[in-house]
Formats: sequence, structure tokens, C-alpha cells
Amino acid sequence: MTARPHQTGRWLKWILGLQVVFAGVMLSSDLARILPQIASPSTAPGLTEPLGPGDQTRRYDPSQVSPRAPRPGSRPIPATTDMPSRLEFVDTVWNGAPVITLTGSIAPGDADRFATFLATVDPAPEQAFLNSPGGSVSDALTLGRALRAAGIGTRMTATDICLSACPYILSSGTTRQVEDGALVGVHQHYFGENTALPAFLAVEDIQRGQGEVMSFLDDMGVDPLVMQHALVTPPDEIYLLTAGELTEYRIVTAD
Repeated sequence: MTARPHQTGRWLKWILGLQVVFAGVMLSSDLARILPQIASPSTAPGLTEPLGPGDQTRRYDPSQVSPRAPRPGSRPIPATTDMPSRLEFVDTVWNGAPVITLTGSIAPGDADRFATFLATVDPAPEQAFLNSPGGSVSDALTLGRALRAAGIGTRMTATDICLSACPYILSSGTTRQVEDGALVGVHQHYFGENTALPAFLAVEDIQRGQGEVMSFLDDMGVDPLVMQHALVTPPDEIYLLTAGELTEYRIVTAD
């Protein structure tokens, strides 16, 4: 039995109306997520303001993070004047050893790009120098596992930054070095495209993401308790870890 034309039209209108409702809810949930940050922006000090124990929360806007000028001869290649919008990979030699540099935001798809890049590097790099404001959590975790599987250490020089999702890459190094002055920071992540629709799926997405992160840190030999600072720091702020905390949570290694 075929549907009558007026019934078909009614169903099409109902489906269209439902799509409009879903679009409205998605827009509302996204606005609910960002409006508090617009109405009440962070009053925390700027990213490069001096730190002190208990005074480690700083404003965070990845689009406003610029590379800091390194001391001459302090890193394999000079920092760029602008932070790339996705990771840039370079293989070079530093102090007689093959190394690579990872610079820029971590964009979706960068883990796959890195796997392709790493397969072409010969001889295999011993260390990866990091300088990134963060980005895609899933790509950071996948990229980190690739670094660990390849037996590569991670390193930051005094003017490098590693924020948001970047510390997961830092944590993956077989050895992990962070020079005094480098900035390593954590905060809350969005684990889905939309964190409020539908609510039960959003909660499930967040919980799954947090579980994956904590499992990853444990696999890398890093204390998952570092996430206590991330979970209480909103996305428009960053909690910068002190040298003592980097050691306490085993983000840096003894060698």
C-alpha cells in the first residue's frame, strides 16, 4: 500500500521540522558552552607571567600563542615567528645525533601525517623536540604511541611550550627532558564535537575520553594523578606545571 501524496508531504515536513529542532539544540548547546567564556572571560594572568607554587593558572587561547625566541644554538632549528596551524615535522641532526622537531597546533589527521613522515626518516631519530600549544587529543595519543613504539625520547628547550594535548606527546618519550623555562600545561578537554547533545552521549564521550587519557598516561609510566589539575582547569585557562610537579608526576625522567 503506497502512501498518499498528502501523507508523504506531511512526513517530509515532520522530518524537516525534526532536523531544524536538532540543529537548534546543537547550536544552543554550543552557545551554552562558549557564552560563559565570552560573558566572563578568564581574569588569570597572561601565559608568560612568572609562576609560583599555587599561582599556576594562566589565560589560554591557542590562537594567541606565539613561539618564544630561543637562545642562539639552544635548539636544532630556530622557532618560527608564527605557530603553525598544524604540526610541522623536520628531521635534522643535533649534537651529532639524528633528531626530529614537532612544531605547531595538533590538527585532526596529524597522527597519520606523522606516521607517514616517520617512515621516511633515516637514520631513525633519537629525540623529538616539541613546541606546541595543543589541539586534537586523539591525534596526540596516537602520535604519542607511535613515538613510544619507535623508541624516541622527547625534549623541550627553555623557550618551548607544550600545552593542552601536547603533554601526552611529551609523556610518550622513552626519555623525557624539560629545560627550565619551558612551559608544560594541562586543562579540560572537549572529547566530542558537541558536548551537550544528547546529554547521555556527551557524558559517555567525556568519560571514555578521560579513561583513554588516563590509561595512556599509565602505559607511558606517567602518574595519572596529573589529571587532577586538568579536570579543574577550564578550557580557556591552562594549569602550568612546576619543575617539582613534572618530576612528581614522572612527566620528566631522571636521565
